[in-house]
Amino acid sequence: MTSLRQIWSGRIDYGDEKSKRYHEIVQLEKIDKIPDVAIIGFQCDEGVRRNQGRMGAKEGPNAIRKALANIPWHGEKACIADLGNISCEDAVLEKAQILLGEKIAEVRANGSKVIVLGGGHETLYGHYLGIRQTIGRDKKLGIINIDAHFDLRSYEETTSSGTMFKQILDHDNHASYCVIGIQQYGNTLELFERAKEFRVTTILEQQIRENMNQALNEVNSFINQNEVILLTLCMDVINAAEAPGVSAPSPFGLNAVEVRKIIQHVLQSPKVASFDICEVNPTFDLYGQTAKLAAYFVNEVIMFMIKQRG
Repeated sequence: MTSLRQIWSGRIDYGDEKSKRYHEIVQLEKIDKIPDVAIIGFQCDEGVRRNQGRMGAKEGPNAIRKALANIPWHGEKACIADLGNISCEDAVLEKAQILLGEKIAEVRANGSKVIVLGGGHETLYGHYLGIRQTIGRDKKLGIINIDAHFDLRSYEETTSSGTMFKQILDHDNHASYCVIGIQQYGNTLELFERAKEFRVTTILEQQIRENMNQALNEVNSFINQNEVILLTLCMDVINAAEAPGVSAPSPFGLNAVEVRKIIQHVLQSPKVASFDICEVNPTFDLYGQTAKLAAYFVNEVIMFMIKQRG
């Protein structure tokens, strides 16, 4: 079994502080202070299995770490800590999500920002549990999901990577949902109707292409209506040519530059408490390009988070 120390390794340029890469910055075992940003992995694709997707996303967290390790560090002095992985044992998804939520709540109680490396998009439900626990039941929580799919399916038979947002909206009157990058033909008419019933702010892939600024204005309006923002990125929102290693590829997905612009825009708000990135599937990842792209997105988030400290 590969250790975190082995994963967080790479080239060393033997220069001054300006020559550092992530593997020289990220703290592991002996974390000497409260992290500015804490990284948690969620090794799980049980929700993907239940949703009849391509298995393999449970290997995503370590693949993203490995790709992130060699990226040059361009940030200020900061404590970035990797707290390891939470795994789904014996296919008991619900228990793993609770454990993830408890870990996030513990970290957030100390004031740290959180980045969760999934895993299937069922990661989001555990992420939500942790944020809701730390902010209390009554604060307005806005969840921004960059995704090709609503993930609003019924969970009468079982929960999965396609049910999380219905689970949340059914039971949390102080949560609201904005999804960016929806594929018209990646979702049934029933799901579009359900999104209307829940008053979901829905921004289609075509809207991003036709008028990015107008779409981002809708995002601004959503952010302004909430007190805390949770940002989640499902990598299947990106077209399959740029992100082949995902659980459910999107032929007409957004491109990486468009997704980067959306992330940068959302992160300008100090309301963003945490971020997760999901559905990186190394089993289908040609030359590791999806994991590398995911790592660049994670780097983008970390750079914004440390600039907003204090």
